[in-house]
Amino acid sequence: MVVGSQATEVDTVVIGSGPGGYVAAIRAAELGQKVTIIEKDNIGGVCLNIGCIPSKALINIGHHYAEAAEDRTGIFGLSYGDVKLDWAAAQKWKEEKVVKQLTGGVGMLLKKHKVDVIKGTAEFIDNETINVELEGGESSTLLQFKNVIIATGSRPIEIPAFPFGGRILDSTAALALKEVPKHLIVVGGGVIGSELGGAYRLLGAKITIIEGLDHILNGFDKEMSDIIAKRVKEAGSEIYTSAKAISAEQTGKDVTLTFEVDGKTQTVTGDYLLVSVGRRANTDSLGLNNTDVKLTDRGLIEVDESYKTNVPGIYAIGDVVPGPMLAHKASFQAKVAAAAISGAENDVDLHVALPAVAYTSTELATVGETPDSVKDRMDTVKISKFPFAANGRALSMDDAVGFIRLITETKEGALIGAQIVGPGASDLIASLSLAIENGLTAKDLSLTIQPHPSLGEAIMDAAELADGMPIHV
Repeated sequence: MVVGSQATEVDTVVIGSGPGGYVAAIRAAELGQKVTIIEKDNIGGVCLNIGCIPSKALINIGHHYAEAAEDRTGIFGLSYGDVKLDWAAAQKWKEEKVVKQLTGGVGMLLKKHKVDVIKGTAEFIDNETINVELEGGESSTLLQFKNVIIATGSRPIEIPAFPFGGRILDSTAALALKEVPKHLIVVGGGVIGSELGGAYRLLGAKITIIEGLDHILNGFDKEMSDIIAKRVKEAGSEIYTSAKAISAEQTGKDVTLTFEVDGKTQTVTGDYLLVSVGRRANTDSLGLNNTDVKLTDRGLIEVDESYKTNVPGIYAIGDVVPGPMLAHKASFQAKVAAAAISGAENDVDLHVALPAVAYTSTELATVGETPDSVKDRMDTVKISKFPFAANGRALSMDDAVGFIRLITETKEGALIGAQIVGPGASDLIASLSLAIENGLTAKDLSLTIQPHPSLGEAIMDAAELADGMPIHV
């Protein structure tokens, strides 16, 4: 901490440059603000460097490898030769052609919008001042801000019984392995654990998932997650639910996990152990105790609908505020906060239909209400489900597992929720989010002409079912 130094006056400061921070900086600059970003690691944050983007690249490699390695003679009449994976080349492609291209692009956008970037670690001194310990730790600078947006994201939760290191991995280390494991153990079958475990399964690893809840992929209902669990088990991997991880012992060549399920203690040995039991907001090292900013009992920052805190001039977005820890949530909130600082918040629609996706071997997606959230008012809603097994495009792709589910109000037929399990779920959910956002009805969706053959026709078919006039069911 610097005491007695002269502070530099700045306009708008953004702490963090992930999908929340860099979007906030660019939008604020577009609205006429002079913006300074403080970033202690790499431009692009966790998502672009060691999270969402590299993990999806790894999943894509896995899909291509599994498809090439599988003998399709009995299905398509295709057969392939001996498929080989150059893991070093795959990792190089992920880093150089995906991660560096995107982060470099973000850097150029910040430069284009004349955003000043300071590499260092930020700490609040009071409600109006930040000390920045510059990269390298040899010097620091004080900034007196008019407005600040906190966008510092989150980090993996570390369990004392499973300290990260060696063969016990967090998600970052799991993305940077020097080899494809023969057997990967995963503690925590949520989205991150299921995605990364699934990627390595596609690349030939056996996976064992230990999950404390009664089903994997918390955040999606059991009917959806059971489809993924079935595919994982059919591929020779294992899932233990309602299970408790107890301890782990590692050697130079493997790691053994002790866990309890159904009252019995068991062990499993694998090459590596991935611990993915959630993430913790990065608010504990910001010096917020030196401010009057209010936090929840979970260390999250309390904000209003414009992402203002209780302290004038201090805003917070993304993983550090209540709600799902999703990159696209952070990006949306970034635009709202930047607009609020500029007095343009009336231009932002605050009604948000927030989709969530799991990029598992069969994708899952959800937006709005779910069967669980409407179970106490079933007399006012209708749930309609159309199977991909009746969709021509899905059948022609040999990927007809899953369904589209719509939740509509019985009175007006308005769409209030949707879930998708199946091919293209991550892309298809966008049109249903748009429909909810704009108050469209099942009839509106059923009258929207979809190209044939396409996966989108399943949305039309589900809507016709909801409207009481189904053709293909």
